[in-house]
Amino acid sequence: MARLEKNQFDEAGINPFNAPVPGESLTTSPDNTKPWEKPPQFTNEDDAMVEIYLRLTERDKLKSLIGIINDGIPLDEIAQVVLYKGYTEGQFNPDLMMLLIEPTIYLLISIADYADIKDYVLYEGEEDDSDTTLPDDNIEPIDMDEDGIPDKIKPSKEIKEPTEDSVSASLLSRIKEELPSKIEKIKPEEKEQI
Repeated sequence: MARLEKNQFDEAGINPFNAPVPGESLTTSPDNTKPWEKPPQFTNEDDAMVEIYLRLTERDKLKSLIGIINDGIPLDEIAQVVLYKGYTEGQFNPDLMMLLIEPTIYLLISIADYADIKDYVLYEGEEDDSDTTLPDDNIEPIDMDEDGIPDKIKPSKEIKEPTEDSVSASLLSRIKEELPSKIEKIKPEEKEQI
């Protein structure tokens, strides 16, 4: 009798037939809905960003957040985790979650700047990206506008502070007024632990 070879499922210890039946999620009771199946808590971008700001700047969370930014975790990955968690908790729908990406990253940049973390990682592979690297010193500037003066080469990773175009005015004022003092309260604790 021929022996059957092990397949990828047997090697991984997975039964491919032990999975939900298609449409099974539609048969659950309406009383037991998931948070993301209900109307979202926030439908306004500004209100959702204020909630994200308040959550991220709680004392313990802010301390942990500064630690992981300092450890080199990319800011875009942190933003993904924060926003996905908000979505699964029913705070906002997927459309609003997508709109919150830019202001959340700006908020994380502000936290990194106020915590004096200058070498934060914006996204994975940033150091290998040709758009964010500066050319060598031996490259001559090019006169793109043909005015006889070579144009200066500016780094494309020139990130400015958040503006009212990317973050609401009320949140922007909170970032500038509250965030530095919240971070200053945490700094003495970090020095004590060292």
